[in-house]
Amino acid sequence: MSHTPNELIDMFPGQADKIHALKTENGEFARIFDEYHEVTREIHRGETNVEPMDDFHMEELRKRRLLMLDRVTAILK
Repeated sequence: MSHTPNELIDMFPGQADKIHALKTENGEFARIFDEYHEVTREIHRGETNVEPMDDFHMEELRKRRLLMLDRVTAILK
């Protein structure tokens, strides 16, 4: 568990400019970007017990985040 959420910029070092451009030019990427950060923050709140959640819900959120991360990776390539 980390003490800060995993930001997409941190996950793809050196691609900040491309991520910013895609957020403004690609509607699908912008939607995924926003949803990724929403889910990541929810996971962080669960991990830090700010908003406790059961293991099943936490696992579902992590799977959802991985699917979005896969899609972001594909778009960035």
